[in-house]
Amino acid sequence: MLASVRSLRRLSSSSSPSLSPASLRRLLLHHRPPPPSLPTRSPLPPFRTLARGLLPLLAARPGPRRFSTATCSSTLFRVGECGAPGATAIPEAERGEEEGEGEGEREDGGEADAAAARHDTDAYAAVELALDSVVKVFTVSSSPNYFLPWQNKAQRESMGSGFVIPGRRIVTNAHVVADHTFVLVRKHGSPTKYKAEVQAVGHECDLALLKVDSEEFWDGMNSLELGDIPFLQEAVAVVGYPQGGDNISVTKGVVSRVEPTQYAHGATQLMAIQIDAAINPGNSGGPAIMGDKVAGVAFQNLSGAENIGYIIPVPVIKRFISGVEESGKYSGFCTLGISCQATENIQLRECFGMKPDLTGVLVSRINPLSDAHRVLKKDDILLEFDGVPIANDGTVPFRNRERITFDHLVSMKKPGETAVLKVLRDGKEHELNVTVRPLQPLVPVHQFDKLPSYYIFAGFVFIPLTQPYLHEFGEDWYNNSPRRLCERALRELPKKAGEQLVILSQVLMDDINVGYERLAELQVKKVNGVEVENLKHLCSLVEGCTEENLRFDLDDERVIVLKYQNAKLATSRILKRHRIPSAISADLVDEQATDGEEATNGEIEASCTS
Repeated sequence: MLASVRSLRRLSSSSSPSLSPASLRRLLLHHRPPPPSLPTRSPLPPFRTLARGLLPLLAARPGPRRFSTATCSSTLFRVGECGAPGATAIPEAERGEEEGEGEGEREDGGEADAAAARHDTDAYAAVELALDSVVKVFTVSSSPNYFLPWQNKAQRESMGSGFVIPGRRIVTNAHVVADHTFVLVRKHGSPTKYKAEVQAVGHECDLALLKVDSEEFWDGMNSLELGDIPFLQEAVAVVGYPQGGDNISVTKGVVSRVEPTQYAHGATQLMAIQIDAAINPGNSGGPAIMGDKVAGVAFQNLSGAENIGYIIPVPVIKRFISGVEESGKYSGFCTLGISCQATENIQLRECFGMKPDLTGVLVSRINPLSDAHRVLKKDDILLEFDGVPIANDGTVPFRNRERITFDHLVSMKKPGETAVLKVLRDGKEHELNVTVRPLQPLVPVHQFDKLPSYYIFAGFVFIPLTQPYLHEFGEDWYNNSPRRLCERALRELPKKAGEQLVILSQVLMDDINVGYERLAELQVKKVNGVEVENLKHLCSLVEGCTEENLRFDLDDERVIVLKYQNAKLATSRILKRHRIPSAISADLVDEQATDGEEATNGEIEASCTS
């Protein structure tokens, strides 16, 4: 059924009110024969005539578009060969008009030929440029099992692309090397694979930097320069190693759209460029070349659609690289920490005292951990960001008659920088200074390249709530995961730094916990009457219990009560039965050891002072 639907969508998307290329060929083949006075076999018309006739029709077709002169000429020659002897490819009347055109028309045709030639020359130049710059990336990775957080899933192998930039570094996608255990790279024309190290990873922007220590690898390699954001309808060539073969591949397309887009890997909203070139698995991390510079990095496509791919634009790439160069590690992308509502309704604007010449958005929620929480208030109207007016729909001007959401201006600022906000509050305008920085959500969106935290006591497995945990419920996790946990993960904001939602993920059965097995997938609110701040806090409350009974208060007013000493003894036998190496994750052990060292050092200093 799904395949039928997709077929129908393909058929409907290829229909057009204008002539299709197939219809055009039928017209050409069945056209009236030339007048008897003319030679039986007339020469083929100039290529520019056919190109001008066919290109608009091919451009209107929503399928893959290829405008190289080689493709057009070969298609046209097949048309001539398939026709009846002596049949011409265009009507004689048109050919006569073409031959009778003035010098001005010939000059126009020559310009069209020159433009087409330049287009192909750019494509060929892009290929030559990429041969010594684009590499194939081989990754072995192993992802954590969030249902069984003490073990990993089976390792898997994947492939992607990357390209060399100045400084002997390789740019690729973060999802190409996510949860990696081993990375190799291979340059074009070489059978040798070289070991690579991941220098930095930015999962929000889906970018990563690799370095290769082998001097042999860098012999003959050239670096690519970063360019600018291409304009609409500018041609780009995507170079990489997609599935379907082992050699380098080049696909051409044009820029269709430039706007903030949801990044599938990091689940963040950053600027992206939509192109109509095919981007398939394996293309990820490869450059999109315009002229002799990089216009972006291929990273995702739109499932269920044909020839809709996305590349990461140069401003995002430069912001990622500069952050790594300045701090030695990925620093993240900034946010204001506010949620806004459009003010497109005139009654809403009048209610908040907006004059006809004022535009802006309504502040509806503010993250308590953001600096905006210090200066902004709910129901403020945000009029300008750094002097740039914000429209009633939340957009700001961008280039020539384009608009993007003002979030892009925020994301391009460096952590710790100050932004100037103009707001309307109680009918008066105010200018406020806000420090922008990356903010972590209450429930982490991703947990790549790290093991999940867990704590096991008496067979109860406690973990912090994360979206990767919810993703374990399947592709349709939003509907299949526990509804209450899902809503909290997507909507709740942290009240203080370091806060986590700790949940009881499952119960490993034993005599000590019989009757409590149905209390899994509930949030832990309190331990012995003390509110739980995070998993580390819960662990310390349990381990430091001095009472006979240990009580857990959960969601829905559910309660777990255990005899503390009996539960402590049961924990070791449960771990042995389930072959679990440790009751506590390595990160919590390290934190406890660090805290212990700090406490010991503090005691030593105090004794020395006394």
